Amino acid sequence: MKIILAEHLGMCFGVRDAIALALQQAATQPLTVLGELVHNEVVLASLLQRGIRIERDPATVTTPAVMITAHGASQRMMNRVRERGLNVTEATCPLVQFAHRAVSRLVKEGYHPVIVGKRDHVEVRGLTEDLKEFDVVLAETDVDGLQERPRFGIAAQTTQPVERVRRLVFLIRQRFARSEVRFIDTVCQPTKQRQTAAIELAQQSDVVIVIGGAHSNNTRELVATSSRYCSWVHHVQTAADLRPEWFAGTETVGITAGTSTPDAAIEDVELRLRQIAWDLSKTSDAGEDQICAPG
Repeated sequence: MKIILAEHLGMCFGVRDAIALALQQAATQPLTVLGELVHNEVVLASLLQRGIRIERDPATVTTPAVMITAHGASQRMMNRVRERGLNVTEATCPLVQFAHRAVSRLVKEGYHPVIVGKRDHVEVRGLTEDLKEFDVVLAETDVDGLQERPRFGIAAQTTQPVERVRRLVFLIRQRFARSEVRFIDTVCQPTKQRQTAAIELAQQSDVVIVIGGAHSNNTRELVATSSRYCSWVHHVQTAADLRPEWFAGTETVGITAGTSTPDAAIEDVELRLRQIAWDLSKTSDAGEDQICAPG
């Protein structure tokens, strides 16, 4: 069984920087992260073990220092935190900050903001909570529900597949031919790289393993993208989730991982796959010996 890794996979610089900043801050004072710093249970468990607290509501924070997650937050939310006299540190990914600036620019220039993304995702909430009016679209049916506006300004959640974003932009332009539509591409480069690499990987693989958190949007999107090109795709969080029966008779297994997946998790999965491959080969050899044995 051949095991191949995607050309681009795993933790991006924004996540690495957020984790490093949290550890640095926690080394000097008690720290609470407002929400999940990154959407990966392994990483979050490690932070909790180091004494870093996680709270969703600013009202429940008991430490003097608070950190905003890599997904960013609205000014309204940060003001709520500062009003409590807390010391706020932002771990917001620079590419999410770019998306915030893009949306602000569109609004200032008179465009009705439309965000391509998941309405309930923390990043999308951060992008929209300061806006008086906005729309969020994720599917073609959402475009059907839009009201006509003179000007539409479109940006995207940074972890959305760029093909989906461009498709929805096209549909908005098509449906509202009389409107001015401006699109600013805010899908981050690491997401684009991992999506493209996942397609190439899936086309070469009999089975694809996608490693990442259960609540990670970009990981779920990698699963969806891989599934379009490979019939057998499995989403795992750790090596313990792997099942040997997934790989019986398999020639090539591909591995990819979401942008919040630590290197150690990828290495553990690869090591476990190599053990499974070895076990399957020994089982196959034993079966052949039995068939070929003289009666």
